[in-house]
Amino acid sequence: MTTDSSLRSGPGTTGRRSSSREGGDGGGGRAHGRLPGREHLPARQPVSAAPAAPVLDVVVPVYNEEKDLHPCVVRLHGHLARTFPYPFRITVADNASTDSTPAVAAALAAELPGVRSVRLEEKGRGRALRTVWAESDAPVLAYMDVDLSTDLNALLPLVAPLISGHSDLAIGSRLARSSRVVRGTKREFISRAYNLILRSSLAAGFSDAQCGFKAIRREVAERLLPMVEDSGWFFDTELLVLAERAGLRIHEVPVDWIDDPDSTVHIVRTAAEDLKGVWRVGRALAVGALPLDRLARPFGDDPRDRALTGVERGLARQLIGFCAVGVLSTLFYLALYSLFRLGVGPQFANGGALLVSAVANTAANRRLTFGVRGRGGAVRHQAQGLVVFAIGLALTSGSLAALGAASASPSHGSPSHSTELAVLITANLAATVLRFLLLRAWVFPARDRAPDSEDIR
Repeated sequence: MTTDSSLRSGPGTTGRRSSSREGGDGGGGRAHGRLPGREHLPARQPVSAAPAAPVLDVVVPVYNEEKDLHPCVVRLHGHLARTFPYPFRITVADNASTDSTPAVAAALAAELPGVRSVRLEEKGRGRALRTVWAESDAPVLAYMDVDLSTDLNALLPLVAPLISGHSDLAIGSRLARSSRVVRGTKREFISRAYNLILRSSLAAGFSDAQCGFKAIRREVAERLLPMVEDSGWFFDTELLVLAERAGLRIHEVPVDWIDDPDSTVHIVRTAAEDLKGVWRVGRALAVGALPLDRLARPFGDDPRDRALTGVERGLARQLIGFCAVGVLSTLFYLALYSLFRLGVGPQFANGGALLVSAVANTAANRRLTFGVRGRGGAVRHQAQGLVVFAIGLALTSGSLAALGAASASPSHGSPSHSTELAVLITANLAATVLRFLLLRAWVFPARDRAPDSEDIR
């Protein structure tokens, strides 16, 4: 790769370079390490500071675009100079053009401040984006198609959530309800069909994967780019799917978009390659071949990572544990009731089965659901558990009494064993929610539970 560049920042703006690299992993660990917290990138710097590095690097990948390249870059540069409040750079990434595109790109780099040209000897939009983004020093990286089909007024809304630190990636969407799009029926059908395939096969939540108008924070790109295999048109779709599966935040911007009738994109070939990419990524996700667990908690400023006092954690895990213990203890209770019923009446059988299962239930929930270890407070917990047992006993006994009263009339015989079991199951289900709340808030309050790493994560 050869580079002919002019790396001056955009006119009329000053700024300082983001410290987003601070706190990242060094050396080879950077590709999958923990990302630093998102920061709002400052627009100004002290007068005595060094010349500003660009905050935004907009990549324009091109292949044989000698006709459209100059007016496109001039228009983009003028728009950024007028509206963008940060230093910027425009990078023309030439994908092995065979016409005079490299010469036009070099002339633009010499003519306009903040414009540079990069020459690649192999074709591929994904390869161009990967190469430029991997080498860029700008904290926010973007790209757009050379035809500028997307209205440039969407550029600042696209990158603003990345600059502020709110989001990790941003995409323009032609399929949002408020987007204004002018294009033929054929392209409209293909675009919607492709995004429907992504939603159904890869469970994609974003609305438009193919719009050539996207941005990403550099530290996010550093972690995701090594995982993306495609070097062609499927590159950004794969990037978005991996980012979404890793739990990163994707911001969508409705755009005004006018189709370029002179586009050189080969629709059928591109669609075939995209479908191959969907199959490859779907298979990798299905077998767990992608190391997305390394990005499961990517940012240091994730509020779920903070060990805050007075804030209850782990509700979902406790519910799962409570349900598992509840199912097992219910089966244990029913087995005991059926056994006791062989020798005593229903009320005594119910009371005995409920008492034994309540003691076992409290002990299991104490250790497995709420993570209370050791013998300290065990007697108190069992005593409080018996109060919860009394509530359950009142509900189930009351249900049996009601069943007996309903069956006391001459027209009704004694209730069958299956009817008694059905009434007891219904009563136990009615008491389950109350039982969980009492165990969590009264029997095993947060102050009695040891910190659990799973709760924090």
